[in-house]
Amino acid sequence: MMDAKDFRRIALSLEGAEEGSHMGAVDFRVDGRIFATLASVKQGYGNLMLTPEQQAAFVEELPEVFLPVHGGWGKGGATHVRLAVVGEGVLEGALRTAWKLKVEKNAKAGKKASPRTKRMRTRKTGHKKQ
Repeated sequence: MMDAKDFRRIALSLEGAEEGSHMGAVDFRVDGRIFATLASVKQGYGNLMLTPEQQAAFVEELPEVFLPVHGGWGKGGATHVRLAVVGEGVLEGALRTAWKLKVEKNAKAGKKASPRTKRMRTRKTGHKKQ
């Protein structure tokens, strides 16, 4: 049985992971990309940002632990993990899967600057009207 503290501890143990906030909810990022959140912690869930294929595999293997987030986010791979029933090893593996997905996406993207960095650059070098 895990809780939000365990989820946070495991998420932050992953290399380069940082805690942030998005729309009032705690999130966990690597190189600026969210791989997990505690947006549904009041309902007893942690959330993982997976691919739809990864989500299907997790749900098929452990339907009592994993379920898609409702709506479009879930169709895109956002996955609830039931904290009250997940074991530490399973939670660590699931968080590592979500983390690795973002690390690989960052590598493919050539570690592009975060949107905030891009906005700051645009302000500094923005075009001036003549």
